[in-house]
Amino acid sequence: MADHRDARAGSGDDDAWSVGDTAESAGDATSSPSEPSGSPDDPPPADPPPADPPPSDRLRAALRRRLGIDVRALAAFRIALAAVLLVDLALRARNLTAFYTDAGVLPRPLLAEAYPLARVSLYALSGEARVAGLLFLAAAVAAVALAVGYRTRIAAAVSLALLASLQARNPFVLNAGDTLLWQLLGAGLLCPLGARWSVDAVRRRGDAPGTRSPTPDGRFAGPRSALLFAVVLAVYVSNAVVKLRGEAWPAGEAVETVFRLTYLHGPLGGAVPESPALLAAATYGWLALLVASPLLVAAAGRIRAALAGTLITAHLSMALTLQIGVFAAVSATALLPFLPPFVWDRIESLVAPAIRPSRSAAERVLSSLGGGSVATGRISGLGPGRATRGRVADAVAALLLVSLLAWTVMGLGVVGAPDSVAAVSDPTESDWDMFAPEPPSTDDLVLATATTADGDRIDALYGDPVATDRSPSDARGYPTARWRKHFSLLSAADADRVDATLARLCDRAAGLSGAEAESVTVSSVEVAVGSGDTRVVELGSRECR
Repeated sequence: MADHRDARAGSGDDDAWSVGDTAESAGDATSSPSEPSGSPDDPPPADPPPADPPPSDRLRAALRRRLGIDVRALAAFRIALAAVLLVDLALRARNLTAFYTDAGVLPRPLLAEAYPLARVSLYALSGEARVAGLLFLAAAVAAVALAVGYRTRIAAAVSLALLASLQARNPFVLNAGDTLLWQLLGAGLLCPLGARWSVDAVRRRGDAPGTRSPTPDGRFAGPRSALLFAVVLAVYVSNAVVKLRGEAWPAGEAVETVFRLTYLHGPLGGAVPESPALLAAATYGWLALLVASPLLVAAAGRIRAALAGTLITAHLSMALTLQIGVFAAVSATALLPFLPPFVWDRIESLVAPAIRPSRSAAERVLSSLGGGSVATGRISGLGPGRATRGRVADAVAALLLVSLLAWTVMGLGVVGAPDSVAAVSDPTESDWDMFAPEPPSTDDLVLATATTADGDRIDALYGDPVATDRSPSDARGYPTARWRKHFSLLSAADADRVDATLARLCDRAAGLSGAEAESVTVSSVEVAVGSGDTRVVELGSRECR
């Protein structure tokens, strides 16, 4: 099942095997001169039935068809992954000072106290905003290189290193989408992301639509492709199992509960119809997709394409209705490798005429720059050096695959975690329990009020004027998903983090309103879904001067 050694699997959606001519069939094709040729009126001899491929070949072809990834799907995955990285950087940049500098909610001493290993982050080398800004710029350059496929493997490695450093700088604002993003980038690093639709491929003169694919059937298959698939399936399968253990999802009530949580509303969250029947159908529909997710690998062809396409559509709809950061975009990107070859055949046939002029121009530019033309017939290239690297990558992927599967089954409680594993981390504390086993039952809001020198009150998160005596009913949601995550993990008992947050809100209120703040007070407001019971907890207050 190695990625470039099996030439027997067919192209497109049909399995095919190349079976060489046997000695017997060769003997039938040449007759001895002494044998009579037969009467001209005799019917021609019937062709011998085609030889059935051996079971091992059929098994190998079936596995390749299900675990293989079309190299064009990897190219689309690369481009989408780079786009998500750029979007993530743009969204984070809005609160660069607040989350990634010493003037923000988590100065480096507090980071080192909470997460000692985070001190190795490049963002922890300095607490200044300009240093963080330079690292953001470097990450953006690497993401652009990844998008166009220039020095693809290096671009992916640099992007992964900078992404890990960024996430380590402030773990208190991360969500499941961030975990999935670095896992996809890490698994993709082991795959030939630049084999098609890339500057690297143009330099090799092997990317024109209609030319021969880098692999005999256009698929990249092996432990590395299996690892990428397993990363995605672990999310869906884990979430399905945990949801089925609850009550709200099997009862069809979960989606209705989620959309009653105003702090999670995205751009169109408030426009979702309040129809119990419609929301129950959405609950059962999403649960059915999660349960059917193993078909992404078990099935092939149109069934796989239909399931992946439906999941992509569902995730993109979440981006419009829920405030969940980049999770929806990351999840949609993760599904692109599952789309089978006939989808990419159609896409190439539609876009080839439009991109041919730009590709020709790119070839001329690369030629003028001395890019050269390197003929490669296989993804892993020629020569023992690349072959050895391919085998090492396969071995690493196989080890990671086994580890991922073991971690997943331990996280689901199928088997117990060994003491050596439990002493380091608890597999049951998974990031894949989104809204499971039950969705939240309280609407978590915030009252962040700053007082100016003139005695006016302003909202410290949004900057607009508010009433002097704010009631719990005036509590609001959060400006971004990362602010929401920060406050959800902020406790009044954590005095140092609360004080850092209040200090940052003093500066934020002044910056948004144009008036200097004298003090700031923050309270969390929890409103029970259904009963409307309200609980107010003051997190803290602080003088700003």
